[in-house]
Amino acid sequence: MNQIRKSPTDEVGKHSYINFAHLNGEHPFKDKVPGGRVEYKARYRRGGKVAYFNFELAKEMGLISKSHLSELNSDLEKEILETFSLTIINEYDLINKVKIPEEDILPNTYMATRYLQLQHPDKMGRTSGDGRTIWNGRVRSNGVTWDVSSCGTGGTKLSPACNINKKFYQTGDPSISYGCGLSEVAEGLETLFFSEVLGKNNFKTERLLAIIEYDKGIAINVRANPNLIRPSHFFGHLKQGNYQTLKQVADYYISRQIENKSWGQTSFKSDKEKYEYLALQTALSFAEMSAKFEDEYIFCWLDWDGDNILMDGGIIDYGSIRQFGLFHGEYRYDDVQRFSTTILEQKQKARYMVQCFSQIADFLTTGKKKSLSHFKNSSTMMMFDKHFIDCKNRNLLSRMGLKKNQIEHLLKNHISKVVKFRKVFSYFERAKSKRGIYRVPDGINRDAIFCMRDILRELPQIYLTRASQLNFFEFQEIIKSSYARKTDLKLTEIRKNQITKFQRFYHSILNSLEKDFNLNRSQLLLEITMRSSIINKYDRVTGDSITYIVQKVLKKRPKLSARELYELVEQFSNYQNLDPDKKTVSTKTPERHKNIMQNFYSIVRDCREGI
Repeated sequence: MNQIRKSPTDEVGKHSYINFAHLNGEHPFKDKVPGGRVEYKARYRRGGKVAYFNFELAKEMGLISKSHLSELNSDLEKEILETFSLTIINEYDLINKVKIPEEDILPNTYMATRYLQLQHPDKMGRTSGDGRTIWNGRVRSNGVTWDVSSCGTGGTKLSPACNINKKFYQTGDPSISYGCGLSEVAEGLETLFFSEVLGKNNFKTERLLAIIEYDKGIAINVRANPNLIRPSHFFGHLKQGNYQTLKQVADYYISRQIENKSWGQTSFKSDKEKYEYLALQTALSFAEMSAKFEDEYIFCWLDWDGDNILMDGGIIDYGSIRQFGLFHGEYRYDDVQRFSTTILEQKQKARYMVQCFSQIADFLTTGKKKSLSHFKNSSTMMMFDKHFIDCKNRNLLSRMGLKKNQIEHLLKNHISKVVKFRKVFSYFERAKSKRGIYRVPDGINRDAIFCMRDILRELPQIYLTRASQLNFFEFQEIIKSSYARKTDLKLTEIRKNQITKFQRFYHSILNSLEKDFNLNRSQLLLEITMRSSIINKYDRVTGDSITYIVQKVLKKRPKLSARELYELVEQFSNYQNLDPDKKTVSTKTPERHKNIMQNFYSIVRDCREGI
């Protein structure tokens, strides 16, 4: 394979695939943070085919030209396979002197990065990190540098299985699951569908660039993001008190954020200012992220190790990601050895991570590691708390269907009305079934009983056609979910009072907008109706719907080309775009795939209230 890989000056440049050559294992993190990675030689992996390629993302990253057709040609497919179809030569291979053809060994090394993981017996991050992932490298396009990594490229010494069982594993060893170092097509498809939908809806997330498929459903899933650093990349070195490596990680991360113009500030007068700014940006990002997860019912399993989230609050590793249809606030994923956090507990986990970054900023500035408790009331923590509430208020007004300028005006001039409305909204949103906690296929749950998207969508339409308020029964009929039983729907005096308050505070907000912006009530309601009907779409994707859709796709996979799968994902993610300000480009689905899309729509509708 040494003869096959192209360099930036090779003839392949005429086909606009020159930037693939940069994804050859070289990455600045290797040199900038030598204690933060393990390096592996790799070999070309034969027998793969390109099951999916994200043409839109590849154009954004500069891997293909803007004018490139959304289809594979032989040159592009060959380039994708030569770049990403590889397996590391791991410790098992070296100890057992596994014979590998010399022509298959690639010239450079690929890194697996070290980061803190809760699953490891060692809780200090000395043994943990990328267990079945390597970093392919980076590419730069239109002022943005992208990191690219591949999952399923072989078992590394940083996997939990390797350290729990005190042995190295051969890649593909059937006696162990995660520790075997492989990934599956199903995993890639779940990441693909979910990340494209969330990306369309302004969530920060890694995205899937390609799926390389092998026999028996095995795959390499290639992922990209402008910065793949996680809080856990910091936390291992923090817990070990390793000042030098922690500083290297921080300086590397800050440099990338500045390079990508991801922060407002690009220069600092001192290290103290630089590291405090890092902590501040983390606080703002994690407050915004945790508020959005609560309000959009995203389960991400945040925990103290910072392993399942990117530094900017972006979603990574879709293995446990779910979007609920209702506020199922007591759902917990069962990971055999332990249960996960709930949606509501995610805020406290995010807050804890921000507290760690207050500690990190002080440690890097003074050279002394103070107790974490010393920072529980730091200015950074106060900023997190304030910004979290600000985001919660802003999110609710946005879900109502209000425009940005209207939202900012209300937050500045009528905050008390917003707070009152959010309080009564939360009463209904968090109402739980009297059934209590019960087992679900992958954990435990207690059902939410009201669908608040429905009332936000329907209420402005109703007020357009009648001046009177909804009576108690009408209001509850709109919000009740399929999970609600008769005992859950008893109209108590408390609930009647809350229904009255909900409508009063809703109208109070409209009255302020009508008066302050000199708006006609009918025009205002019509505008809100149009926006809220998109934002609160009746059939919104959930974790269950993604699971069932992927099952459908897997059955169709032998007959789906990479281009057809790309078109289906584009069509589906555009259909789930709930941003009223974002125009979507309509993608034409081939006639023979219309039934597939209709199946997708039906699945989403059937699962709209689930987990």
